[in-house]
Amino acid sequence: MGDKVEVSALVEGGKANGGPPIGPAIGPTGIPTMQVVNAINEKTEGFKGLKVPVTIIADPEDKSFEIVVSTPMTSALLIREAGVQKGSSEPTTDYVGDIKFDQVLKVVKMKIDDLNALETKTRVKTVMGSAFSCGIKIDGKTAGEAIQDLKDGEYDDKIAEWEAQN
Repeated sequence: MGDKVEVSALVEGGKANGGPPIGPAIGPTGIPTMQVVNAINEKTEGFKGLKVPVTIIADPEDKSFEIVVSTPMTSALLIREAGVQKGSSEPTTDYVGDIKFDQVLKVVKMKIDDLNALETKTRVKTVMGSAFSCGIKIDGKTAGEAIQDLKDGEYDDKIAEWEAQN
């Protein structure tokens, strides 16, 4: 009984190719590399323009494979939402973008399985903290100010509405 081959790679959403590290690792298993690449591209299509961690679990014995896609880093999702190229090197004084609270909730939804929190409000606070580290404002306020508003309950209605829909 053969051992499964596990390959981890960071690919651009929807643009994986048969080059390293995927091709050289999958080729010897006898599984068609392009079949694996096409499956990765299909699963990562929604993350175009972002680097996405993927794991390929291949079984050379029966020529089957499984693709496990992780979500991109929270900072990458926030940077995309803000429409900027990169975060700030001085995030406490140099702001590179501004997003709406609804965009914070969108990132929370994408990262919900990866965020180490049980309550939506805590997940939102975690994403806002990442926005702070990137130099991204929320609703025209610094992330620190937005976090204080969150603590003060100013976003409670929007969070309750979002929870009811998700």
